[in-house]
Amino acid sequence: MFTTGAVNRSLTIGVPGGTIAGDLEVPAGASGIVVFAHGSGSSRFSARNRFVAGKLRERGSGTFLLDLLTEEEEARDRFTREYRFDIDLLAERLVTAIRTIADMGDESALPIGSFGSSTGAAAALIAAAMLGPLVSTVVSRGGRPDLAGHALAAVTAPVLLIVGGRDLDVIVLNRLALQQLTCEKELVVVDGATHLFEEPGTLEKVADLAGEWFSRHFRPHMGAARTAG
Repeated sequence: MFTTGAVNRSLTIGVPGGTIAGDLEVPAGASGIVVFAHGSGSSRFSARNRFVAGKLRERGSGTFLLDLLTEEEEARDRFTREYRFDIDLLAERLVTAIRTIADMGDESALPIGSFGSSTGAAAALIAAAMLGPLVSTVVSRGGRPDLAGHALAAVTAPVLLIVGGRDLDVIVLNRLALQQLTCEKELVVVDGATHLFEEPGTLEKVADLAGEWFSRHFRPHMGAARTAG
C-alpha cells in the first residue's frame, strides 16, 4: 500500500490489556518508515518527536508516532510511574507495532527504522535485536541505550546515538552502550544541547543527523515480517 501514494491515517493496535494508538504518515515515494518510541512519561503527541517526524517526512521518510501504553496504563502511570521504565513491556509493544506496519506492505514493502528517545531508545534497541533484518536501522535521541542490557550485543542494524553535549551523565551511559554494540555504530554529541535539546538549533541538528542516517541505511526487509522471531 505504501508504494502507490501518500498515506495519512490513525491506527489502533491490539495488545494484551487493550489497544495502543498511533498516527501513520507516509509521503508518496517514501524511502522508508520510521517508527517512533517515545521516552518515559511522554506520548505520540510529544512536540519534540513531532518536530523531528515532520523534518523526516520533508526528506522523504514516512513516520509512525505511537503510544506504547494503553489509555488505562497511561492514566495509572501518571501517578505510579510503574510502566514508563518497564523496558520489556515497551519493547514488546514496539515489536507489535513494527510487525503491524510491515504486514501492511507486500514483498516490496518499505524498509522500517526506529527512532527512540530516553527510555524509548532502549525499547527500540531491544526490538531491533528481536526482529533482526526487519529493522533496518535505529536512531537514539538523548536515549538510555544502556537499559537495553544484553540485547545490545544482539543488535545487527546500524545504530546512531545522539546526545547533548551538556547531558554529561547520559553521554557516559551512551559511551558504555556503544562499547557493547557490535553492529555499525556511531555516537554524535551535539554541542551546547541539554537532555531535551531545547536550545536554539539543537533539535534541528538532531533532525538533520537522523534524516541523513535513515537515508543512508534504509534497506528492503525482504519479507522479514513473516520470518522474524
